[in-house]
Amino acid sequence: MDETIIITSKLLLAVVIPLIGSIIVMLLGKDENLRETISSVSSIALFVVVCSMIPTIFAGQTLYYNLFTILPNVTISLRADPMSMIFAMVASSLWTIAVFYSMGYMRGLNEHAQTRFNACFAIAIFGAIGVAFSDNLFTMYLFYEIVSICTYPLVAHHQDQEGYDGGRKYLVYLTATAKTFLLPAMILIYVLTGTLDFATDISTGIFPDGVNKGLVIMLYIFCLFGFAKNGIMPFHHWLPGAMVAPTPVSALLHAVAVVKVGVFCTTRVMLYVFGVDLMDALNLGVPTAYFVGFTIIAASIIALSKDNLKARLAYSTVSQLSYIILGVALLTPAAIEGGLIHIVNHAFSKITLFFCAGAIYVAAHKKEISEMEGLGKVMPFTFGAFAIASLSMIGAPPVAGFVSKWKLLVGSMQAHQIGILLILLTSTLLNAAYFLPVTYRAFFGKRPVDEPYTGIKEAPLSMLIPILIACFISVLIGIFPNFMMTFVKAVTG
Repeated sequence: MDETIIITSKLLLAVVIPLIGSIIVMLLGKDENLRETISSVSSIALFVVVCSMIPTIFAGQTLYYNLFTILPNVTISLRADPMSMIFAMVASSLWTIAVFYSMGYMRGLNEHAQTRFNACFAIAIFGAIGVAFSDNLFTMYLFYEIVSICTYPLVAHHQDQEGYDGGRKYLVYLTATAKTFLLPAMILIYVLTGTLDFATDISTGIFPDGVNKGLVIMLYIFCLFGFAKNGIMPFHHWLPGAMVAPTPVSALLHAVAVVKVGVFCTTRVMLYVFGVDLMDALNLGVPTAYFVGFTIIAASIIALSKDNLKARLAYSTVSQLSYIILGVALLTPAAIEGGLIHIVNHAFSKITLFFCAGAIYVAAHKKEISEMEGLGKVMPFTFGAFAIASLSMIGAPPVAGFVSKWKLLVGSMQAHQIGILLILLTSTLLNAAYFLPVTYRAFFGKRPVDEPYTGIKEAPLSMLIPILIACFISVLIGIFPNFMMTFVKAVTG
């Protein structure tokens, strides 16, 4: 092996920590204090292990661990490189914040099946970390499917007809697309290349010279649609339907374990299976950018029509995910950097928004935006955090989303794609149109005469503190983006 590769069981430890945590929660979950302590300790332990890898990755080295060999050049193995660290750091840090938030939310509403909730939450992170550290397409596929299956109980958590319908749609969309598109593509890629290992850099990919171009294009399309967690239209309907889940689950779905798994897998395959050079040679990049550009605009327009806050946030997620794919598809350094850094920036901002939606429901039992007139005056911290996170989604400085939007705009100009530039600018206006009225209504709207909001106050501190932490980090990584950009620039070289 190359001298820069270090074999270490630390990768295995990172993957199994949430799995072990989920097992212990299931065994000892009757004691709610013990259950939540285990979840908290597991999340912190995972974050510490992931952070311990940072110096090695900064030094230009790659961590590796092989578990099993299935076929020649087909292994279940783990690898930590700059791109995997981007997602692993997001997933591990946000799990820690989400665990503490969930305590206040689930207890505040006296939700049932909290043990199952915590256990499935941990298994979802197990799958997400496995995806982040996958060394090859086969390993990624296994963990991708784990995330799909173990999050079904979370989506159907309320166990009513609406929950079962949302969960069924969620499971059918994600498993059907994986089996119909992704699995055949993976088999054909192995037949054509003799391997499923990711390339060592984003230029080359793994396809040999002289491979049938039409077949490669077909495989690319299959991979794009096979990872349906990426929310690209028309395979996006599962995502708004999953909003029947409790708010911590919605936050998990939209910021960490599900949609980010989808876009991470999509961009990982684009860069490390097909490669920039091959995508450019086959003219796959720009058409992909325009294709997902339609999702960006269409989902934003739909978001404008939604009065339910979680539904509006859901369609915002559909739109924002395509920023990530669009950036990578443009194949220019700045655009790729903008796409990859948006994995981080969107995660912290969107989880803040969903946390705020949950706090509003717990404190005021309001779901519709039209019912939130003047509510910001009694919940100033919650709606203040919502306003800041909204600015990030719009792309306004100094919040994190500005860095993403700036890089994407520069990248579109590097690619000489005025059409993409117009899509980004139009989407920015649409972002403002569906986010700013929420804040305006809350702080400047008139309270209903028959509802003076007597007795309504901020949500419990166990919810409010995670909201403020996530919001603060969104601002921090907007003002000081260089730490995460170090990983991103290492990907682009």
